[in-house]
Amino acid sequence: MNQEDYASEDAYEAGPGSVEDAEATRRDAGEAESSRASRGWWDRNADEYQSEHGAFLGDDRFVWGPEGLDEAEAALLGPAASLKDKDVLEIGAGAAQCSRWLAAQGARPVALDLSHRQLQHALRIGDDVPLVEADAGRLPFRDGSFDLACSAYGAVPFVADPVNVMREVRRVLRPGGRWVFSVTHPIRWAFPDEPGPEGLSVAASYFDRTPYVEQDEQGRAVYVEHHRTLGDRVRDVVAGGFRLVDLVEPEWPEWNSQEWGGWSPLRGNLIPGTAIFVCERD
Repeated sequence: MNQEDYASEDAYEAGPGSVEDAEATRRDAGEAESSRASRGWWDRNADEYQSEHGAFLGDDRFVWGPEGLDEAEAALLGPAASLKDKDVLEIGAGAAQCSRWLAAQGARPVALDLSHRQLQHALRIGDDVPLVEADAGRLPFRDGSFDLACSAYGAVPFVADPVNVMREVRRVLRPGGRWVFSVTHPIRWAFPDEPGPEGLSVAASYFDRTPYVEQDEQGRAVYVEHHRTLGDRVRDVVAGGFRLVDLVEPEWPEWNSQEWGGWSPLRGNLIPGTAIFVCERD
């Protein structure tokens, strides 16, 4: 994935594999620090991420989150038949699984990710999709280059300035273009990030927007994730120049028995874990 803005130099799930003895805290983290931390985190953890979750994600499957909502069924970008000959930008593409599914429908996807190592995994799987290593806050494309844009847990949760990302996406979309992105459901920030019963009790204020940061011994961020309330996310979409068409909160399906970080059947049957924003550029 490009985890977009997030890692400019030196994620879906925080914690394991970050940096030894990293300290977890809540503190401010600006755009540059967030981007630097994200790139470093994803470069370090891409191998483990793809090894652990690759089978679930597939090589050419479009999954919106741990619940397993599949674009083939959800059609949030539009009916599969309508994707033929569409130019599509995937932001935070990781190993480009979603882009490969789009290509199989006849679309012309471009998979963008901030992490060089994630894109190496995309090449390992196949070289059939164009790959771009870049930051979501500075998209290297001309105005009006794409018909559609999408991001499955890529970039948006990890950037300090989500409105800037929205405006960049709007810039590269053609009029009438659709932008669909998924993030951790904001309500989850009030609960511990645990898949078991301990993750069912409110432990923090939902309204505390202070970023979650893992930092090394020198106080340098090695992982950053930014919290926005549901209302904040809606306002970000509008401020970015989009019209919100739908807000999808996938229910946990009976067939899915996996645990993925703080996502699990136990929690998924009680509280939402993913929020998907379906937006259009007028």
